[in-house]
Amino acid sequence: MIRFLLLLKVSLRAIARNKLRSGLTVLGIVIGVAAVIAMVGIGQGASAQVQAQISSLGDNLLTVFPGSDRRGGFHGGAGSLSTLTDDDAAAIAAQVPEIVSITPVSRSSGQIIYGNQNWQTEIMGGGVDYLSIRRWELASGSNFNESAVRGAAKVVILGATVAEQLFAGVDPVGETVRINKMPFTVIGTMAPKGQNTWGRDQDDTILLPYTTVLKKVSGQTRLSMIQASARTLEELPAATEAVTSLLRQRHRIPVGEEDDFTVRTQQDIAQIMGSTSNVMRGLLAAIASVSLLVGGIGIMNIMLVSVTERTREIGLRMAVGAKGWHVMIQFLSEAVVLASFGGLLGIAIGLAAARLVAHFARWPIELPPQAILLAFGFSALVGIFFGFWPARKASRLDPIEALRYE
Repeated sequence: MIRFLLLLKVSLRAIARNKLRSGLTVLGIVIGVAAVIAMVGIGQGASAQVQAQISSLGDNLLTVFPGSDRRGGFHGGAGSLSTLTDDDAAAIAAQVPEIVSITPVSRSSGQIIYGNQNWQTEIMGGGVDYLSIRRWELASGSNFNESAVRGAAKVVILGATVAEQLFAGVDPVGETVRINKMPFTVIGTMAPKGQNTWGRDQDDTILLPYTTVLKKVSGQTRLSMIQASARTLEELPAATEAVTSLLRQRHRIPVGEEDDFTVRTQQDIAQIMGSTSNVMRGLLAAIASVSLLVGGIGIMNIMLVSVTERTREIGLRMAVGAKGWHVMIQFLSEAVVLASFGGLLGIAIGLAAARLVAHFARWPIELPPQAILLAFGFSALVGIFFGFWPARKASRLDPIEALRYE
């Protein structure tokens, strides 16, 4: 322990002889480690936020979308071919045991009016299980029942944004609003959900029975989608396969032809978002690696200069009994101290940068302690790797030649 402290003292004294040069030497390490810390903090926070948003879409969610129209030379986008019906949803509920709850969904948009206030919003039509599938709590009031769905009742549940715009903090339950000139009774309000993964305000919506949307609002005969909840997350792949097979059979799709629908799950969305995050993380890691490489080369360069400047000192140490490995450890320790100091400074700057981004961009950060330890350890390894050659060169100097060096 005493020898280690003595070695550290000697190393610090050697580094302090030229403070400006030492500071410029570790700049690359500082930038590299700061980039790594900021990258990990922001990246982990973004991943956690994306996972939370994906989870907010629903429990073990499986969604069936209409497919794309490919008639003749025409190729429409996803959803251009309306093929989903209420009977499809009923068949899935009856014949796919992995599915525990299901809701047909019909989407539209329109103006909702209350008194002299009006608001353009998304109109979402769902079944009784829509809110439970989406894990959407009610802030006030109640959900509609099966009787309201069968009778296409003119009842509505307001999203938090719509309720705030029309009623300014007053509970709207029991009030009457107009949607496309028709009166609807407000039976509840949904709890706030915030933005989704794509930045859209999930609360800027109203919920009606899907039959009401089809018959009295949009005039459509086909569903916009079907959403279902699997019993467990592990059963999602089996549920996806069963739903796909059932719908192909119901839609009479011959073997070898493409589906006229698309089945997506939370896992698919997570994989897509994860791959995007990995690309960004890889780019940031490449930038950080280049900075660390430049910093390591700077340390090697300055240590080689130090060996040349201190040749007589090395010869004198060897002349009074120092071994080659003593000299090697001394120079190697100086390189490690330089890199470690740069690592500590980089960690501090990286943490500050991550917190600034979180504050001004309202971006969450999540930085596990092991990431900080890994960054510091990596900076020390850079010092060892790039300091080894100059240290080895110093240890192999001939004492007589070194003493003659001018």
